[in-house]
Amino acid sequence: MTATSKRDRILDSAEALFAERGYDGVTLRQIASQAGVDVALANYHFGKKIALFNAVFERRAALLNESRLEALRRVQESAAPAGPTVEQIIEAFLRPLELTQENADPGWRHYLALIAYVNNSTYWGKRMMSKLFDDLVHEFIDALRQALPQASDRDLYWCYHNLSGALTLTFAQTERIDTLSNGQCRSSDFQAAYDHMIPFVAAGFRRVCEPGE
Repeated sequence: MTATSKRDRILDSAEALFAERGYDGVTLRQIASQAGVDVALANYHFGKKIALFNAVFERRAALLNESRLEALRRVQESAAPAGPTVEQIIEAFLRPLELTQENADPGWRHYLALIAYVNNSTYWGKRMMSKLFDDLVHEFIDALRQALPQASDRDLYWCYHNLSGALTLTFAQTERIDTLSNGQCRSSDFQAAYDHMIPFVAAGFRRVCEPGE
């Protein structure tokens, strides 16, 4: 096994364990054990556990942001000069996440579960989400501002806040909806989750941001 593949195995193992147990529920030794390497190698590549946590969180962020931004650019180009609708913007924001969760690589599901953990944490959320995702979110807010010209920034950000909450729950796959619906709905049914979330969220933006319409 090469040094590079060992480093990736450490990241993969850390990603899965952090997503399942959170930052405080995992030790560097446990991560090294799951990766099949000596803890000294994990220390060599990443140093302290916090550095490994940051490396895991940052590893897939650029790819995720790129896919969502490309989706936004496509709908903007196809809808020019009028610009995309609220529904098209929300779909560009959300649909790449469905495709990511359906990816054969289980690491993506672990990563999105980790985002749910971080986004729902009063400690980690403000320390980690902004530096990796705020620029992307502001791109979408700008697009929504054009689609909803009467909207105040305050209303747009509250609507995004609600969208983020729904997305976090979808990432987390708590199976709460499975139990509540007696199996009629499954948290692992990503297509159904996003097929319902997209029109629901778009309608919420319209209702709040265009109350007189």
